[in-house]
Amino acid sequence: MILCLLENIRKTFRMGDVEIEVLKGIHLQVKKNEFLAIMGTSGSGKTTLMNIIGCLDVPSSGKYLLAGKEVSRLSDDDLSVIRNEHIGFVFQNFYLLPYATVLENVLLPSLYIDKRRDNFEQKARELLRLVGLGERVKFKPPQLSGGEQQRVAIARALINEPDLILTDEPTGQLDSRTAAEIMDLIVRMHGSGKTVIVITHDPHIASYAQRTVRIKDGIIIE
Repeated sequence: MILCLLENIRKTFRMGDVEIEVLKGIHLQVKKNEFLAIMGTSGSGKTTLMNIIGCLDVPSSGKYLLAGKEVSRLSDDDLSVIRNEHIGFVFQNFYLLPYATVLENVLLPSLYIDKRRDNFEQKARELLRLVGLGERVKFKPPQLSGGEQQRVAIARALINEPDLILTDEPTGQLDSRTAAEIMDLIVRMHGSGKTVIVITHDPHIASYAQRTVRIKDGIIIE
């Protein structure tokens, strides 16, 4: 089953009177429960492509189907619903609220879901145990190491049981040992049935994936 289908995706940004085409006709299929790496250097267009796959942005032209639904022309509000229900994000910079506890950070995506709060809190605690932070639910991000903060971000990405996990340079701020631990967690996420896409410039990180797509100057070259 195809989870993500992108056909002739183009993205142009305007800077003053100048238009810059960042994506130049991307064709890509991602199967359900696939582990895919999108690899490219800075400026290659990989982050712009991730933003479109993650419904954080829309293409200038082309078609994007997520789980069979055309999403490339949806409103911002509709895209927000799609993101919250179907996509989990793990970013290089963690994006945790420094004044909120670990448990509260994990629960953030669930605030927009109309279900019982106590069910989500139990699940958040289970996810934190899964990522090795079961004893740190009351800690706040500044009290954690970088690797621990990324573990919180992984738990947060899983709280709404998304179909797709998008990770953008998930080990970029971590030492090699901690990076390996985080990638092992991401492999376990994939093993639990999630579709995972990792955006990276690092061949070692890409080697964890089942398949690698290389992008250069807005075009998939391999």
